[in-house]
Amino acid sequence: MIGWFYLALAIACEIAGTTCMKLSESFTRLVPSVLVFILYGGTLAAMTMAMKYLEIGLVYAVWSGVGTAIIAMIGIVVFNESLSAPKIACIALIIAGVVGLNLASQPPPPAPSGLIDGGER
Repeated sequence: MIGWFYLALAIACEIAGTTCMKLSESFTRLVPSVLVFILYGGTLAAMTMAMKYLEIGLVYAVWSGVGTAIIAMIGIVVFNESLSAPKIACIALIIAGVVGLNLASQPPPPAPSGLIDGGER
C-alpha cells in the first residue's frame, strides 16, 4: 500500500509542477518557475520510492497516464483549452490503458533475505 501512496504523491507533484510550468509563462515569473523544479524533484523522488514496491512499468504507466489525463482536464477547465470528441476519446483510452496495466500487474517478489545491497552476507 505504501507504494501506491508514493505513486499518488508523484502524480500530485507532477500535476502541480506541470501546472506551474504553464503559470511560469516561459520562466518569466519567479515563484512558479522555482516551483517547477521543486515539484519535479519531488515527483522523481516519489516515483523512485514507488518503484521499490511496485513494478516499474506499472509505476511509469500510471504516473504518465493519470498525470496526462488530469493535466488535459486542467487545461480544458482552468486554461480554457479546446474540448473535442477526439480529445475526450483519447483521455478515455489513456485511463483504460492505466486500468488495464494495473489489472495485469503483479507485485514484485520479495528480495531474498540473505542479500544486502545486491551482495551476499
